[in-house]
Amino acid sequence: MTDRAQTFARVAEQIEPFNKKGVDVTDATTFQGDLEWDSLTVMDFVAAVEDTFDITITMNMQAEIETVGQLVDAVDKLQQG
Repeated sequence: MTDRAQTFARVAEQIEPFNKKGVDVTDATTFQGDLEWDSLTVMDFVAAVEDTFDITITMNMQAEIETVGQLVDAVDKLQQG
C-alpha cells in the first residue's frame, strides 16, 4: 500500500463517524456537496484529522479543500514538513 493509500484509508476512517448518509468515499467526494456537512461538522472533523495525523490545517488551507482527495494530498504534504 502506498503512503497516499494509507493516508486515504486513515482519512476515510475519520470520515466514517460523520458520514450520516453512508456516502461511498472516494478522492472526488466533496464535504459540502456529497457529505452535506455543515460548518460545525467540518470543524469537528478537521480537529479529528489534526489529532490523528499530528498536524495543523490552517483556515486558509481549509478554505481551499473541497474534496477528500485534496485533503489527503494536504495531509501528506503537511506530514512531510
